[in-house]
Amino acid sequence: MQNNIYADGDSQNTAGYEFLAFTLSNEEYGIDILKVQEIRGYENPTRIANAPDFIKGVINLRGLIVPIVDMRIKFNLGEAEYNNLTVVIILNIGGRVVGMVVDSVSDVITLSPEQIKPAPAMTSVLDTAYLTGLGTVDDRMLILVDIDKLMSGSEMGLLAEMAAG
Repeated sequence: MQNNIYADGDSQNTAGYEFLAFTLSNEEYGIDILKVQEIRGYENPTRIANAPDFIKGVINLRGLIVPIVDMRIKFNLGEAEYNNLTVVIILNIGGRVVGMVVDSVSDVITLSPEQIKPAPAMTSVLDTAYLTGLGTVDDRMLILVDIDKLMSGSEMGLLAEMAAG
């Protein structure tokens, strides 16, 4: 069943939607917490020949080969720096496990439907097709990413091939 964030009168979800908040560069993003399997410290992945730049390689996660995507490179946000705050968010998307490298993770935020605004139609670094909207909490604004759509794009088809090995 697909959750529609903009479903009017969605009585079954009056508690709101939970998003894992993370940072890339100086921006704060959010993804559906239900897609997150675990959060780990960054470790150097094994490079894969001829992979796009944003695919850092693969790691062995308890016997499962997991492709690692660097979101800073994917979103053209400049050179990625890896330090003790850098984390890998392990996602489970459509039965596939993928890791995404982000600068840091802050917290889990619950947003009510009223706190989520549609993404503005504009050209930006991040294709708005991958955005579900903008979430606002107090003075914070989260760019809400449709991680399913982002990780299942045509170029990401490589991830399935890499994981298959």
